Amino acid sequence: MASYLSSELLKRVTFLHLKVWVLIAFFIGLFIVVILLVLPFCLSRKKPKRNGKTLPTSPPIPPLSKEIRVVNCSANNNYYNDPFQDAYRDKDSDKLLGHTEKIQSGDNDNVGLISYSSLSDSPPKLSQLGWGHWFTLRDLQIATDNFSKENVIGEGGYGIVYRGQLVNGNPVAIKKLLLNNLGEAEREFRVEVEAIGHVRHKNLVRLLGYCIEGTQRLLVYEYVNNGNLEQWLHGAMRHHGYLTWEARMNVILGTAKALAYLHEAIEPKVVHRDIKSSNILIDDKFNAKISDFGLAKMLGAGKNYITTRVMGTFGYVAPEYANSGILNEKSDVYSFGVVLLEAITGRDPVDYRRPADEVNLVNWLKMMVGSKRSEKVVDPTMEMRPSTSSLKRALLTALRCVDPNDQNRPAMSQVVRMLESQQYPVPREGRKGQKTQAGSVRAE
Repeated sequence: MASYLSSELLKRVTFLHLKVWVLIAFFIGLFIVVILLVLPFCLSRKKPKRNGKTLPTSPPIPPLSKEIRVVNCSANNNYYNDPFQDAYRDKDSDKLLGHTEKIQSGDNDNVGLISYSSLSDSPPKLSQLGWGHWFTLRDLQIATDNFSKENVIGEGGYGIVYRGQLVNGNPVAIKKLLLNNLGEAEREFRVEVEAIGHVRHKNLVRLLGYCIEGTQRLLVYEYVNNGNLEQWLHGAMRHHGYLTWEARMNVILGTAKALAYLHEAIEPKVVHRDIKSSNILIDDKFNAKISDFGLAKMLGAGKNYITTRVMGTFGYVAPEYANSGILNEKSDVYSFGVVLLEAITGRDPVDYRRPADEVNLVNWLKMMVGSKRSEKVVDPTMEMRPSTSSLKRALLTALRCVDPNDQNRPAMSQVVRMLESQQYPVPREGRKGQKTQAGSVRAE
């Protein structure tokens, strides 16, 4: 039998001239190859469905966050729909220093402060950035003609502000942080993005985006083209005319509304810490826009105040903050009160060119009101003087804001109501049974 099978297998097929065993081996191999090719397809077709649904796949995670995307400026970029306008901004060099920074109260679950690492080549983490758009450095070089001196509109201790124009024609203000103080530049960058990157209010300068490339840190803002309150009050914009009483109060009211929003409408609340006339920009309709959040602090839930090193501008800093480093939103209220007095009188908060009893604006104002000479404090450059009731309302509001006891100062939402009130005197909400503190003065 075996010899018979061997002889049969060794026979040649006439039309292929191949032995039978070769053909059998060929077809067996071909069958195996076909099985191997078809089997995966069959298995994939027969996979059981789970509950009739397929699980969604996660999108790839971008390097920074979903909200942060590179915006290459082009003529068909429709994101910037408004003709933005901006910023004669500058930082004063007279900053007050002292005190170490720490959390004063509350637990560690919702800390209202930010810790800052040294400047590095890697982009900040998502937790350290707000919302906005990530511009490329090339975009901003083109917008500012490679950061030419002709486009400089402001300089400060930590950065230079340039006027720029995107390829789509929209004007912007670009703050390029200086790298001669790496820690402070990095701190200011992250503070501004955290503080206003996600907020929206018509009286706050809008942060449009930022650039992070290597060690470069840049912030891109809307462009506000009508100077700032300091320039209108003290000279640089006076060739355009003088601010009327109505224009001044409109700027002041807008500033109050923006601060009320920062203090009471968002969480964590934001304490600006450097409210002054030069940080209040003015648009072409004489609306206020608060700028420069480089010194801002955030107070999370359960944080009534923090103790931090004292920074701000001399003449605007609240006394309790200057003396102890204790900071809360009432520090901004005091600074706002000084700005309001500045708008009423046209005087600088501190002016050593004046007689000794007039150097400090707040003290001089209290003296004038206490001696019933409030009519003589109005800025003499105003052609149309305010009505007596309007002046007294503004003075009373300002004097309450600069009360030496921070507990007696009103909240900014109350300040808004006081400024909008048509009655005089303005009711002192929540102050029943409290004695007038030393240094507070009633407007007569």
